Amino acid sequence: MSARTGLFIILAVTLWRIVTLHFDTTDFFVDEAQYWFWSQNLDFGYYSKPPMIAWFIRAMTDIAGSTDIFWVRLCGPIVHAATAFLLMKLAKRVVGPEVEGWTGAIYVTMPAVALSSVFFSTDVVLLFFMTIGLWAYAGLTKKSSIGLALLMGAAFGCSFLSKYAILFVVPGGLIALLFVPAARIAWRDFFISVVTALIFASPNLWWNFTHDATTVRHTEDIAKWDQMKLDFAGAAEFFAAQFGVVGPIIFFAMLWAGWRMIRGRSGETEKLLVWFSLPVVFLITLQAFVAKAEANWGVTAYVAGTVLAVTVLSRLWPKGLNISLIIGAVASILFPLATIFAHELVLPGGNEIMKRYLGRAEISREAAVLAKQAGTATIVTDNRDFVADMFHTLRNEPVKIYARAPVDLPNSYYEQNFALPAGSQEPVLFVSRNEFTCTTGTAELVKSWQPADGYYRGKDVYAYKMPGSCLDRQR
Repeated sequence: MSARTGLFIILAVTLWRIVTLHFDTTDFFVDEAQYWFWSQNLDFGYYSKPPMIAWFIRAMTDIAGSTDIFWVRLCGPIVHAATAFLLMKLAKRVVGPEVEGWTGAIYVTMPAVALSSVFFSTDVVLLFFMTIGLWAYAGLTKKSSIGLALLMGAAFGCSFLSKYAILFVVPGGLIALLFVPAARIAWRDFFISVVTALIFASPNLWWNFTHDATTVRHTEDIAKWDQMKLDFAGAAEFFAAQFGVVGPIIFFAMLWAGWRMIRGRSGETEKLLVWFSLPVVFLITLQAFVAKAEANWGVTAYVAGTVLAVTVLSRLWPKGLNISLIIGAVASILFPLATIFAHELVLPGGNEIMKRYLGRAEISREAAVLAKQAGTATIVTDNRDFVADMFHTLRNEPVKIYARAPVDLPNSYYEQNFALPAGSQEPVLFVSRNEFTCTTGTAELVKSWQPADGYYRGKDVYAYKMPGSCLDRQR
């Protein structure tokens, strides 16, 4: 496949995603709503993630002059298209023009890329900056350059500001620098890059220092490092999931390349790409074995991994590239269509296939109606999903929204920065998944209901009118 054909596929797939995004019928997922809210409150760090995704969303919504879901999610296909193009240039620089077009086409149609082109996530911006960093690094392996060293450092610093998962690349990268001649760069360039990366990462490092290491602690919490155990099933589940994340052919080709390296059959370029990809997969598999890991935690393996897989397939099994592209094309067509017909795609039990993206905004709109009926303009909730959607869905409504204050350490960005002040005597509408009894006043049940569809289908939701002081917690 020529570079021109690869570029055409990237543009065609991206155009399809943008057009179908206009007809999307899903609500924000809780994380997307949170990222949008962060973008309205710019900072150098947030409760659960570093700040880059918020900066991207803010730039897009400011340019568009709108905070509608379309404009937030538009970041996904646009940034992925840019990453696919840059990955083509990385493949050309590392391997040669013969894999340039295939690399871009395979990447842009990967199942994980197809999914994160309709539901915006931190992985999107992470992969963009990581690709820039590896492109600059590949140039440094051929010729020393202060400019490329600065670019590499800036890109990896921005990767850190996107998601801490970039750190999983470091062990394999250092091994490559030590043992693969083709991976080595000048010491001057290495130190320039490291210092530059630290400078770019420093605002978030300082934010964590001045906020009790909030993001670091949250990362440790979700990794379950305090609950370490041997979990063979968890490790097997994560490893098997990678065949779905990047497609079965691509992941198989990466493993094939690793086996070729073990057998001493791979060249220097393949070795370099193996060390920048497969160690990430095995580190996260180990994480899944001793604690917990989500399927997408290994995404940093698939920048170099895509180039590696395409290289191996183009040389040893060219038909595999065609099969992989077909699989990716199907995913790229179906995922956007699923968001358009989200309400119609129903499983035999009555649940929608896309239910986690449905019914959230309806809860928020119902809360606004109930608050008006109760004669209050203040809504409080102890549910992170509820408060995340309320801030976006009710952004133009004359209501004030708060999270319920925590007992001790905050469990969300909303509890950390937007909790109802203690001792408030103004009437509030308290929305919760749980029944509530006020020990210091009267809590009047305004409504209890079970949504008929979406994520909360068949689940109880309660709305109470009460003085805000009822929600004060006792330590």
